Amino acid sequence: MAGHIECYLDISSLYSFLAYVFLLKRKELLASHGVTVDFTPIFLGGVNVGSGNKPPWNLPAKQAYGSAFEVPRAIKYFGVPELRVPEFFPIMTVLPQRALCYIKETFPQSTFEKAWLAFFQANWIPPHTNLSEPDTFRSFLTEKKLFSDEEADAILAATKDKKWKDKLLENTKTVLELGAFGAPWIMVRNAGGKEEPFFGSDRFHYVWQYLGLPWQDYDLLPRQAKL
Repeated sequence: MAGHIECYLDISSLYSFLAYVFLLKRKELLASHGVTVDFTPIFLGGVNVGSGNKPPWNLPAKQAYGSAFEVPRAIKYFGVPELRVPEFFPIMTVLPQRALCYIKETFPQSTFEKAWLAFFQANWIPPHTNLSEPDTFRSFLTEKKLFSDEEADAILAATKDKKWKDKLLENTKTVLELGAFGAPWIMVRNAGGKEEPFFGSDRFHYVWQYLGLPWQDYDLLPRQAKL
């Protein structure tokens, strides 16, 4: 096995969404290189508090730069032109993140990944859905045909269960111990068994390099002659 990528995410994080879409599109290609990929739900609010980090909107200059330049550039680069910041941003993501913990251990991996994508899209793609509201969340699970009525009831019940509350806390504690100060936080193990962290959705060229994979990016191409 050439390596493994463990990606710690929260649906409230725009760059977690971009990293998730990027990795999901390349999961089969990575598998052909012997690299496995997995996604772990964390509570970003807990990471920020535990690490002493401050969200970007707490620094006016950073918020202004992000809104005017960084976010539009990322949307264009990652190919998600429909992405918009919701009016209710940021939300308390404890409910959907606990649900993802339960879904991961209860349903097939493909269902888990579809749920992740649907939750991200609900938060970032219009018409936005506020998944922090229990009734809205329950309706979303069935209206999007992700789960049956019985499964949706079980998922909602799990978000109130101590087991899944503790699981999200455990995941968040784990990623803090790994040095996280935000999301996406990506732990990468190479073929030699050595593991290193990578932060953000724009470090994948470093990840490929660390894994020893063939890759090409950032090269400036020669200007094409006019015919």
